[in-house]
Amino acid sequence: MTNATTIRADEAAHFGALAADWWDAKGSSAMLHRLNPVRLGYIRDALDRHWGCDRASLRPLAGKRALDLGCGAGLLCEPLARLGASVTGVDAAPENIAAARVHAEAMGLDIEYHCGELADFDLPVFDLVCCLEVIEHVDDKPAFVDALAQKLGSGGLMVLSTPNRTAASRLLLVEAAERLGTVPRGTHHWQDFVTPDELRGLLAGAGLAMDEPRGIAWSPVKGLHLSDDLSLDYIVTARRN
Repeated sequence: MTNATTIRADEAAHFGALAADWWDAKGSSAMLHRLNPVRLGYIRDALDRHWGCDRASLRPLAGKRALDLGCGAGLLCEPLARLGASVTGVDAAPENIAAARVHAEAMGLDIEYHCGELADFDLPVFDLVCCLEVIEHVDDKPAFVDALAQKLGSGGLMVLSTPNRTAASRLLLVEAAERLGTVPRGTHHWQDFVTPDELRGLLAGAGLAMDEPRGIAWSPVKGLHLSDDLSLDYIVTARRN
């Protein structure tokens, strides 16, 4: 594989500018803080199904390596480390990586962080590869997915999430969310959202089979929750064919 450039400099700069309050649950990344428990619940269920983990185990990833690509300041990396994994986080923004390292050290967590293109690092393969709310921000999506696939070890599990490109997501995730200040302006570009069928095709092109996606929906009663409604955002697992 040629090491295609997938990082968009403007996207890296946008998210890097938010690094200082990434860990503030009421700051610019508040939506990620609300989304994280939903994603973690999905990931835990996926781990238990894939590896037959004991649901009562507090460290189901003990002895396993986990990668989080597009890790930001470590919002997913740290829970994965607490689940027992040896975690590596990679992000395009140096400000995010700096914030991630400081926070992990303060929490007493040993997490390996790198800034740049995944393909540029001599990393081993991983048992768990995560890429959450990232693919919509990159250039050359086939090359990006191929780089991810190359880091997934035999018998491993990949977890991805991304907004769906629908009329509903354009109205709620872009126009309403950014106008109301729920997410910072310029965070989302609707035309770059990926539909489940498109993601399935990208993964198939990299030799991976995608499982059935689950929607991440919102309601006044439940807040953010897993759902059969894929119209806003969805999360999915994939594995080698």
